This record gives sequence, C-alpha cells and structure tokens, in this order.
Amino acid sequence: MNIILSIFSYFDYLPLLVIVAIAWLTPLLMSVLRMRKVPTVIMEIILGFVVGKILFDYASPESMQILDFLAFTGFMFLMFLSGLEIDVDQVIASLPRRRLTVSRYLSNPLLVGFSIFLITVGLSYGSAIILSDFIPMENTFYFALIMITTSVGIIVPVLKERGEITSRYGQMIIMAAVVADILSIILFSFSAFVLKNGFQPEILLILGIFLLFFIFYSTGILIKKIPLIKRLTFQLSEAVSQIKVRGALLILLIFIALSQFFGREVMLLGAFLGGLLLSSYTHKARSLLLLKLDGMGYGFFIPVFFIMVGVRFDPTVLANLESSLFLFLGLFLVTLYAVKILPSLIWSRLFGFRRAIAGGFLISSRLSLIIAASAIGLEMELISPEINAAVILMAIITCILSPVLYNQISPKALLPEEKLIIIGGSSTAVLLARRFRLHGRHTVIVEKNITRFREIEEKGMHAIHADGKEPETYNNLNLKPGNYVVVLTESPDENVRICELLRHQFHHDQVIAVAPSQTLEQTYNRIGIETIDMHRTIVTTIENLILRPTTYHALVETFESFSVEEVVILNEAVDGLQVKDIPFHKDGALMLIKRKDELHVPHSDTHLHLGDLVIALGTETALEQIRGELS
Repeated sequence: MNIILSIFSYFDYLPLLVIVAIAWLTPLLMSVLRMRKVPTVIMEIILGFVVGKILFDYASPESMQILDFLAFTGFMFLMFLSGLEIDVDQVIASLPRRRLTVSRYLSNPLLVGFSIFLITVGLSYGSAIILSDFIPMENTFYFALIMITTSVGIIVPVLKERGEITSRYGQMIIMAAVVADILSIILFSFSAFVLKNGFQPEILLILGIFLLFFIFYSTGILIKKIPLIKRLTFQLSEAVSQIKVRGALLILLIFIALSQFFGREVMLLGAFLGGLLLSSYTHKARSLLLLKLDGMGYGFFIPVFFIMVGVRFDPTVLANLESSLFLFLGLFLVTLYAVKILPSLIWSRLFGFRRAIAGGFLISSRLSLIIAASAIGLEMELISPEINAAVILMAIITCILSPVLYNQISPKALLPEEKLIIIGGSSTAVLLARRFRLHGRHTVIVEKNITRFREIEEKGMHAIHADGKEPETYNNLNLKPGNYVVVLTESPDENVRICELLRHQFHHDQVIAVAPSQTLEQTYNRIGIETIDMHRTIVTTIENLILRPTTYHALVETFESFSVEEVVILNEAVDGLQVKDIPFHKDGALMLIKRKDELHVPHSDTHLHLGDLVIALGTETALEQIRGELS
C-alpha cells in the first residue's frame, strides 16, 4: 500500500488523459471531416505535435518517463502485430519447388519480392552516398537502410478498397511489402548491433533469437496436439480467462525480454519474431485472436506511440540545414520514390508498364517502420536530429501522396462478366448452378462424360461437353480474370491438375476447390487456390443443426424466398446517414455491418459509411432495393 501511495505522490494522470483523449478523438474527427484517404496515425502525429507543444511543457519528468515507456511498449506491440499479420502459410506456399524458369520466376510473388528488395537496397545505398554531399551524415549505410522500408498497413487498405486484394497483382504487391518488412527488421537489428558494438563475437548470440523461434515453434506444434491442452484452451479462451490473449502477451514478452539481453536495438526483431511465431501457431483460427490483440494495440498502446512521436517531434532542428533544407527535402522525397519504383519495373512484363509504376508508387508509402528505424538511429546517434525530423516529415508525405498517385496511375479494373464456371457435373455442381441461377448469375458446367453431360442438359442447365484439363476448354469459354472457377470433379488428382493448369498457364486467381484432406489443402495452398475444408464445413453444419436448428432450417429451406447477400456501400448520398433514415424494403433487413476488421450488429441509430460491407437478408425484390440504395 505504501508503494502505491508513493507512486501516486508523483504521477500525474493529466498527460495520459490528454494522450487517450487524442487517440479517441482522432478517428471521430477524421470521420466527420471525411478524411478517409489519410491514415489515422498521420493525424495522431500531427495532433500529438500540436497538443504536446501546448501542454506537455508543464508535465513532470516522471509522468513523461512513464508515457515514454507506454510509447515504447506501443512500438513493440506494433512490431508484434506486424509479425502476426504475415500469413506464414502463404509465404511457405510461395517457396519454389521446381526448376526455375523466367516464367516461373516472374509468377512467384516471393522471388519477385525478394529481387525488388535487393535492388532497393543497392539503389538506397547509392542514393545515400549522393545525398550525403548535401548534408552531413553520421552513418551513410544506416541512412540507406531507413529508405528500404515500406508500409503494409497503408498498402492493404488501398488494395481492399480497389477490390484487388485477392488478385494476382494485389498479391504481388503485398508479398513485396511483406518481404521488405521482414528483411528490413532483420537488417536493422544486425546493423544496429554492429554499428554500436563493432564486429564482436557476441553478434552470433543474436542468432540465438532465431534458434529460440524454432524451438518454440517445434515445441508449440507438439503441445497443440495434446488433447488436454486443446480442451483447456478452448474452455478458457473466452470470458474472464482470455487464455489465448494472455498466451499471446506471454510470447511477446518472452521474446522482448530475451532479446533485451542482446541490446535495445535487437528488441525490434524479438517482438516481430514473437508475432511471426504466433501467426504460425494460429493459422485459420487467428482472425478472432487478431481482432482482440488489435483492440489492445490499436486501441491504446500503438496510438500512444504515434502521438508521442508527434510530441517529441521538433521541426526547429530542420533550420540547422539552412539553405540546403528545401533542396535536401526535395531530393530525399524523389529518392524515396525512385528506390521503389525502379525495381517495381520487374512487374511490367506481367501487368504492363503503367500498373508496374503504380505498384511502385504504392509500395513507396512508409510509416511505422521508417519512424521506428529513425528513432533507433537517433538514439544510437547514427543519424542527426535534423535527419530524424526529415524522415518523420517524409513518412507523412508518402502516406498521403502514395495512395493518391496509385489510384491516379493504375487503370480501374473493368467489371468482369458475371459468369461462374463449374468443372465437373456432379450433383453438387448441379445444385450450385441452380442456386446461382436464383441469384441471376450465369453458370456453365463443364462435363467430359457424354452421358452425364446429356443428363445435365435435360435438367435445363447450361453445360458444355469438354475436358477441364484441356487449355482449349477455357479459351472457348472466353475465361475472364473475374470469373470464378469451381473445380468439382470426382477425382482429387484430376482436380489438382486442373487447378495447376488454371494458375500456371492462365494465371487465373478466382479458383475454388474442395480439400477432403489436409495434404490436399497444403497442395492447393502451395499453388494459390482457395479451398473448402469439408470436415470443418460438416462440423459447422452439425453444430448449427444442434445449437441453432430453427435458424439453420429457415436459411436452408427458404432459400428460394429469402437469401443473404453482401453489399458494399458505394453511394455517397448514404455516407453518414443512420439506418432509420433509409427506407428499406419491408421484406429485407440488415444483419451485420463489417467496417474494416470489425463486425457490428446494426440498429436504427447506426451510422453507415462508404466502404462498409453490409450483410443483408431478404427476398430478391428487397435485396435489389437494398443494393440500389447502398451501391
């Protein structure tokens, strides 16, 4: 009790109140001002700078020290979530398994992303040497490392908004950003250690973090298979216990605490590897856990970090650059774009020159990692306060400018012909075609067995007599990039060959297959196929029949009358209105609203915003009216 009272005697809650108020106010202010193109963290830095200069000069040193600790924790949390965001399965699936040719190299996102990163490193180092002629630099190599960063947090929302997140083009851009993130963090950690301590044998100890990663990974995979652990984890994952969240925080702190022994500059790598480890554990189940950790990180710790960046930002140091200020800032901005755009020309052979340049502009956006690298460099005196201030300024500019330039340069994707192609004429395929016909979607069934083909035609379905393994089939169907292809033949081996043909020869992204086993699921993941887990689907169906029988039967048995549909809000006239302000059809209702990564149950006073994904239930007439109102 005496310890608590002694803490209260010198700790002032007012600065923390101001920080939390800014974090709460920022998204509200941006929503009211309709500043959706500007990342929230940019506004947090700006508001932190404004408020910090007014109020924080009066804060006690002890209070500021605690705020700095919370900000550093937010920084570690950000690196942890960056590792958790990476889909380990997708990275593993992109590893080359056959002899490389030029075509296979260009179609492999991991290899192209790695090549872009290496070229960026070379260009950055050469550019850093040139820029050092304009202003003095304590360490040219470290300044070059600052320029190689990118921002996955900016890239993903832009691609989602354009509907390109699942396309081959979008996946190429995301993989390039992920590779840059991973390798940048590793380079920062090793370089900072060497620049601070020199080439000492202790540098090999950093490899101990990677050894720890593989030990935890191997042990965790074994522990997950223990029935008792699986049962306890499931029972304690909700309500008061939140065992999965506590376990995630334990992993984060284990890696931070152990990496701290090697030096403060290595903690960045430790936090990132902790997130990567958790991502490899959770796989498909990580979405809910990620939502909870996002709530902790982006709800409190991470905003504190960015607001404190604004508080500590001192633009007056830029005056030390004197007459070279504007020339240096201009050259610095051009360089930040050039070192990303020039390597992105590798994509021109696949997507054309214009889309390659647009992708280069998008991966030129930089935010958290460049600010973090600059902060570490400033603390270790590898860069000057002037350069640190310039880096923060450039991060703000690129985050605002890059998405705008990408949208201006990249051609808008044409609306594809709404056609579903089903390979294989099984009873499942016929039922799927019938249900899509109720949605008004054109469906074609491809069946090579002449008897079954005639039976499908007699049922009034559109079918063609052809072999799904033959490229000519898809040429005759005039396969478009936006057409979904569902592979449903009775032979698993034949399904795999068809999927490989579609992915490798036609470079088609919209392919769905059924995976009756984990081995087949891994095979499909390796070639980039969306899969349906039969066992999980059956278990979910049985679960709904037992726990929610009325709802299940209502949805299944009344499909012809009522159905569920997803509608994206694109109508600007609806933006900001409440649900009660829109005259929806009496036979339709809004069930859920997905905004970013959060799901909300709509009420009469719920506000709708552009980009929201609305899940609606109703008759076809009602759904048509809802589509008209919202999109």
